[in-house]
Amino acid sequence: MSGRTIQLGGHRVEVSRADKVLFPRDGLTKGDIAEYYHRVGSTLVRYTKDRPLASERYPDGIEGQRIFQKNVSARTPGWVRRVEVPKREGGRNIQVVCEEPDTLVHLADQGVLTPHVWLSRTDDLERPDRMVFDLDPSDNGVEELRSAAHHTRRLLEEVGLPAFVMTTGSRGFHVLVPLRREDTFHRVREFARGIATVLSERSPELLTVEQRKEDRAGRVFVDYLRNSYAQTTVAPYSVRARDTAPVATPISWRELDEVGPRGFTLGDVPERLATHGDEWSGIGNRATSLTRPRRRLAELRSGS
Repeated sequence: MSGRTIQLGGHRVEVSRADKVLFPRDGLTKGDIAEYYHRVGSTLVRYTKDRPLASERYPDGIEGQRIFQKNVSARTPGWVRRVEVPKREGGRNIQVVCEEPDTLVHLADQGVLTPHVWLSRTDDLERPDRMVFDLDPSDNGVEELRSAAHHTRRLLEEVGLPAFVMTTGSRGFHVLVPLRREDTFHRVREFARGIATVLSERSPELLTVEQRKEDRAGRVFVDYLRNSYAQTTVAPYSVRARDTAPVATPISWRELDEVGPRGFTLGDVPERLATHGDEWSGIGNRATSLTRPRRRLAELRSGS
């Protein structure tokens, strides 16, 4: 099989076996994945920069084995940044930090389809600057998922927080809040649990915080559990391992009523970025403290 060399940022990244098919039904190859990350890399790295990264790999294609890899591969070149990450149970991981598009192309060469990143940054791993709600469907239709996202946005805004939405390229939507780095993961998770609980109490026929699928009764699970140390979330503009190569894509709230969780694909997103721009480009400027929202949430829960 043939290789391909991509020149980026002063590094020549060799993509071996570039014509190896990773998406059999769509005919998409490893070279196609590398080229996609080459094209969108300058935007995507805004969301991976300074964050420990875990790799979702499919070296034999999406119908083969899934490998979720945290530690740096032995084949990772020296110019790729690394960070030592303490594990709660003791010991450390040494993880990639994706600072530049070159790293994305290298990861694609390793069979990585989807990069996942921490909600905190390397200089203060204990304090997240993102809070995320993963709206996970049971057997729900897209209209119910959209309704769940709108409910989440309204409550977040009611307590004084900005809310951003993203298609996951998989089953649901993510609603994300940019935070000032003031609280530990424990405090952020407790707040997120409170938001999820109020949502489920207000719309018990639609939303639930029950973790066990058999207890969800067909409702959308408001998953707040990712707001924990060492947990990850899919990076915006990442390819997902599903037919048509859907892409996790930031959208506007207006667009939410027009697209589904897999509404954008590898073939759509580069053109979307070129003509539409990055919907989350100003997200860092909206970072907010949880101090006042925490008080407002307590008032709502007490019935004040």
